[in-house]
Order: sequence, then C-alpha cells, then structure tokens
Amino acid sequence: MLVYGKNVAKEILKKNEKVEKVILQVGFKDNLLNSLIENRKLPVDYVSKREIDRLVDGVHQGIILSIPDYNYHNLDEVFNDDIVVILDHLEDAHNLGAIIRTCEAAGIKSVIIPKDRQVGVNATVMKTSVGTLENVSVISVTNLVNSINKLKENGFWVVGTTLSEDSVDYRSIDYNGKIALVIGNEGMGISNIVAKNCDFLAKIPMYGTTNSLNASVAAGIMIYEVIRNRK
Repeated sequence: MLVYGKNVAKEILKKNEKVEKVILQVGFKDNLLNSLIENRKLPVDYVSKREIDRLVDGVHQGIILSIPDYNYHNLDEVFNDDIVVILDHLEDAHNLGAIIRTCEAAGIKSVIIPKDRQVGVNATVMKTSVGTLENVSVISVTNLVNSINKLKENGFWVVGTTLSEDSVDYRSIDYNGKIALVIGNEGMGISNIVAKNCDFLAKIPMYGTTNSLNASVAAGIMIYEVIRNRK
C-alpha cells in the first residue's frame, strides 16, 4: 500500500512500523522526516514531481511510503469491548478515516466493516485518520447480520441510526451496558435487514432543510452521546 503526506509518514516512521520503501520528490526537505528515514536506513527512491503525482491521487507533500497492506482483525477480539462501531457499507474513504479518528479520540477500540461493497483501509483512510489506526482495530466480516447476532450473544445492545418511522430521538435511549452502534451508507443509510436486527433505532432530529447528515458527522454525534450517557 502507498501512503502519503508528511503527518502520516511521521506517525508511521516514529512508531517504527514496517516500511518497504520511501519515495521522495527530488529536493524534498524535512529535517525530522529526513532524520527518521536515515536512522532506519530505509531504501529511498528520488523521483520527479510528475512521477510522484502519477503514483498517488492526493496531496502527497513530496513523500510516499510503501507499507504492507492493512492486516484486518477478527470479530472475537471485540467481545470484551464496551462500545463498538459498525459501518454498513460506507463508500467514502474520507468518512471511514474520519470515523476511525473520532473513535480513537473517544477511546473506542474497534470498528466493524463488511468485506464486500464497503471501502476498506487504503491510503486515503490512512491519511484522513492521521495515524490513529495504531489504536483502533478494523474488523472485516463476511456478513453484518451474523456478526450483529454474535455481538448480541456476547451481551451487546445494537443501536442503528436511521430516519425511519420506527426510530426514536437518539437522546432518549439508555446507552448503559455494552453498545454496538451502527452507522449506515452515505446515500441509503442502514439496510432493512440490518435495521430489523437492531435492538433500537435512533434518529438525529433535523431542524433545517437538510434531511440527513454526513456519515462521519452522524457517527461523531452518536458516539459522544453514547459516552455522555454512560454511568
């Protein structure tokens, strides 16, 4: 996987994570990064701006790291958590990265995603999450409903976010106990079958003309409401 940008590179190099190769734009200068690269004796390729622009689609700031693909975690690792976040087929890597970053800030250790029709951990997610993947495990599962039922068997209450007629104000739910919070797809929300397997359906009231929130914004509101109401 190619990841890019100074902040991401600093986090990876400081934490001594495995780096296969460094790609720098000719003339790249950053005292800290240059020192970290030199101290680890990493192989470096110097390339033109045109070449580095071709390699990645984003603001690279003249540095790219080639690292191993993300190693997803297993569902059974989350059964002792107090709060987990489940993402129902998100498509935007920026949303996934932002949600991971919010989870880390809130002390949530696990995010569950489906294997198919869902953005995975890629360079954009790494950049948006700004190194927080070190403290948040991403679990990739084959079937969300089966995973939800396994969470229930391990004591979790499942709260889905939706604007359906069956949903209640998110502030009216008791969030004590083990909570699995489901955030839906950017356009369609959570699927009907996932909604049917939730214990509670929550909605965030809309007071303006907008009828929905960005997935990462909704996740942030819900995550901190869960934390605020725990005793």
